[in-house]
Amino acid sequence: MPIDVDEALGAPPSVREIAWTSRDVLLYHLSLGAGRGADPELSYTYERGLRVLPTFALVAGQGVSAGERRPAALHLPGMHIDLRRILHAGQGLTAHRPLPASGAATVTSRVAHIWDKGKAAVIVLEQSAAAPDGAPLWTTTMQIWARGEGGFGGDPGPETPWAAPERAPDHVLDTPTGARQALLYRLNGDLNPLHADPEFARTAGFDRPILHGLASYGIVAKALVDGVLGGDVTRLTGLSVRFTGTLLPGETIRTTVWREGDRLVLTSTCPERDGAPVLTHATAEVGG
Repeated sequence: MPIDVDEALGAPPSVREIAWTSRDVLLYHLSLGAGRGADPELSYTYERGLRVLPTFALVAGQGVSAGERRPAALHLPGMHIDLRRILHAGQGLTAHRPLPASGAATVTSRVAHIWDKGKAAVIVLEQSAAAPDGAPLWTTTMQIWARGEGGFGGDPGPETPWAAPERAPDHVLDTPTGARQALLYRLNGDLNPLHADPEFARTAGFDRPILHGLASYGIVAKALVDGVLGGDVTRLTGLSVRFTGTLLPGETIRTTVWREGDRLVLTSTCPERDGAPVLTHATAEVGG
């Protein structure tokens, strides 16, 4: 059905309570590949001394502690869109404080923008989370590309020019993924069959199931923490990316990083496919 832009943008924010435990955090880290090599990476994979990647915020309250759910469509005010018609186009995160290994939060969500791209619409969702004492935990911005939902005469959105620095990178980080990685990542709560069902993937235009965009996002965040920030998860305070291309489970993510003060500029590509882009327009904010 067409998007009702006025209803979507005019709807009051939704508010929900979430909670998570160390089991959710451990599963999230394992789904990003933690502990797969010779090093068990106990700070990611063992509850004693567990440190939490800030990108866990994107799945908090959705994993093993939240029970089973199987979405068939995107349900938001003024829209009902089949999952075959949407792709995760971009993601931003600001972590306001380190995340605890277990906790609770109040999450407030709203449709912030709907941009008309002609053949598609870009739906921008904003979420903010606060701890029980009211302290802000994180803020996220998600961009969803909805095929066939554009052409309604709306604002096309801002131009976002971006280019990598014209100098040698400071770091090049290669992270292999596993053949079953999408199946494991689904257990964080995103049960979209695009990432598991070959027939569903073909009807959506892919040869086989693809890795979640947020899995690539988390894998890159972990690579930055481990390869650039000395293993200190609290130093990564923000990450913004555009999902430019897909990654198949079993392929490698190569992340090229340039330091610019308290900011990292990066791109992620797939070396098995001649450097095909995976993440672009990407920056990370670094504290400490």
